[in-house]
Amino acid sequence: MHSIKELQQIIDTAVKEIHYPTTPNELYEPIAYLMALGGKRLRPALVLMATDLFGGDIEDAKAPALAIEMFHNFTLMHDDIMDNAPIRRGQPTVHEKWSNSVAILSGDVMFVKAYRLMIQVKPEILTAVLEVFNKTAIEVCEGQQIDMNFELRKEVSIEEYLEMIRLKTAVLLGGALKIGALIGDASAQNANLLYQFGENLGLAFQLQDDILDVYGDPEKFGKQVGGDIMSNKKTFLLIKALELAQGDDLINLTAWINKKDFVPEEKVEAVKTLYNRLNIRTLSEEVMQQYAKLALDAFEKIDTPIENKKTLLSFAEMLVEREN
Repeated sequence: MHSIKELQQIIDTAVKEIHYPTTPNELYEPIAYLMALGGKRLRPALVLMATDLFGGDIEDAKAPALAIEMFHNFTLMHDDIMDNAPIRRGQPTVHEKWSNSVAILSGDVMFVKAYRLMIQVKPEILTAVLEVFNKTAIEVCEGQQIDMNFELRKEVSIEEYLEMIRLKTAVLLGGALKIGALIGDASAQNANLLYQFGENLGLAFQLQDDILDVYGDPEKFGKQVGGDIMSNKKTFLLIKALELAQGDDLINLTAWINKKDFVPEEKVEAVKTLYNRLNIRTLSEEVMQQYAKLALDAFEKIDTPIENKKTLLSFAEMLVEREN
């Protein structure tokens, strides 16, 4: 069995070995640029972990794992355009460095390249793998659209938010694991259980991300703490606060949400103080732990030796206990 770091390194090396055509340079250079910005390579590593879990050959899983990484970065490239984001992993986003048109077209090529990599699985599992990949790709796009819809709505329920993050974030973890399981010749039941593990882990991961955005250490979190508060992003924390706040608390929270001109630090501190009064952090952590438990419950049912499960369990712990 391989460690998480070993699998991440395998992916990182494989990404660096991808060769891109030299012309038209404006099409391929942005792809190479974004892929080289790094990241933790967790999603493609999941493909390898799942294959390894069932005793499969991770060499067979490298191309599909790269497909997951290519697809993930394609979504980031297009998401950055939609969000008008200037920075990605500490560097200018593709649309800022080149243009929106370049970023759209380069992203389209990344999606096609993801398919070219994904079809490099054994013929006998190709249909099953593509069914998982197609479903996952569509759901990720659905999640992004729902997230954008939320920006135009005044009210979003907890149930709607959880479904959005399931689609936008969690299904890609589940899909990556299920594809890896199929490559490792897992039974249908084990592959489905692993998908459930990944999906629930993804929900816990995103809820933890919401919490860290407010309560994380800026140096460990790797980005500005309080960004969600400043942008009025409808996270679990804000939705829950709006649900529970009454009287002056609700008046003050609504005022901060509607205020156009404000000192960022002042707004973050004021909203955070209100969250503390409403016990929002604890409530968020409880829901996050519920999804983590659902993930582990599914994982325990997978019929593989306990020794084989250690890497994925370590991965799960790393995601839900992380500080960045």
